Order: sequence, then structure tokens, then C-alpha cells
Amino acid sequence: MKRRLNRIFLRLYSFFGPQYWWPADSGFEVIIGAILTQNTNWGNVEKAISYIKKEGYLDPERLLKLPLHKLARLIKSAGYYNIKAARIKNFLKFFFDSYSADLKRMSGKDPAALRKQLLAVKGIGPETADSILLYALNKPVFVIDAYTKRIFSRHHLLEEDATYEQAQDVFMRNLKSEVRLFNEYHALLVKLGKDYCRKHNPKCEICPLHGQ
Repeated sequence: MKRRLNRIFLRLYSFFGPQYWWPADSGFEVIIGAILTQNTNWGNVEKAISYIKKEGYLDPERLLKLPLHKLARLIKSAGYYNIKAARIKNFLKFFFDSYSADLKRMSGKDPAALRKQLLAVKGIGPETADSILLYALNKPVFVIDAYTKRIFSRHHLLEEDATYEQAQDVFMRNLKSEVRLFNEYHALLVKLGKDYCRKHNPKCEICPLHGQ
């Protein structure tokens, strides 16, 4: 398994090159993006974040004070905007109450303990929590998403009904625990899932993993 996982990574990296993911100017922006990207595509998230920036609200304190309906209007392009606005507010309350809105202080928390805290915030599930840990706080936690499960089940490395934890364990046990590796690997799988290993009409014959 270790050799195969590493071989897949090298093949994807050679084919696609570095992905420079997550695109953001700050860890806080990553966190907001991780919440907004739930059940939508990244293009819609970028629009929402650009509106927040344009209005000068990409700041923990300003976002916390912003009325919920105004926040929802700013992030409308991301879809489910009322729900996501509430989730952002839930995170902000946790962020201020537990860490005084200090990312450095938050980053100093044990990753396993911090993950439990994040999962206790209403609206933050495993993928969002792990995205925050990996991309915003540089913690070596592998992020699992629908692309990852689809690709690896099709290559018979995961069961189709594998849980999030079961899928994550495959990567955590068989790869070096390195932030840079986990970051790049996940980003490459997202690229592969979007462009080749699609849910419908996958491009198997020209996929860079064809024959792997």
C-alpha cells in the first residue's frame, strides 16, 4: 500500500505539477473558505470571499459584529448562504471564546484536541475541520473528500462505503506525516477528480492513473 500510494502521488505530481493550494492571503481566509466551500465549487467560494474583502469584512472582529443577514447577502454566491452565514458565526464565537481570535494561539493546541473542538462547532464536519487544520494551521492531517473516495474506490484501494475515518486512516498510516505532502497530495486528487475521474463520464482512457 505504501509503495502504491507514493507511486500514485509521483505520477500525479509529474502530470499536473504543484497545485499551490489553498489559495488565500491568510489562515483566517482559509478558514472562511473551508466553511464556504461546503456543497459548492471553488469558483463560487472565490466570488463570496471577494465580496467579503471588497466590503472590508475579512477580519474576525468585523465579521463577528456583522449582522447575520448582511453576512448572508455577502456570501450568496456560495449557495446555502443563510446556513453558511450561521456556520461562520458559530465558528467565530468558538474562535473568540476559546482562542481570543488568535490563530497562533489556536495553532499551539494539540491537533487531536483541536480537531475535537472544531467538530463540536455546529456546522463543521470532518472535512472542514481537517481543511482548517491542514491548510490554515499547517497540521499534518490528511483531508478526505468525495474526489478522494471516488478515485481510490475505483482503483480498489478503498471500499465504496468506507467511512471518512477509514479512508483517512489509509493515508495517515501509509504516508510520511508531512504537511507539504498531505497538502499537495490532496490538491492533486481534487484536480484529478475534477478533470478526469468524474462522477459521470470519467475519462479513464486518458487518465494519468490509467493502468495504475
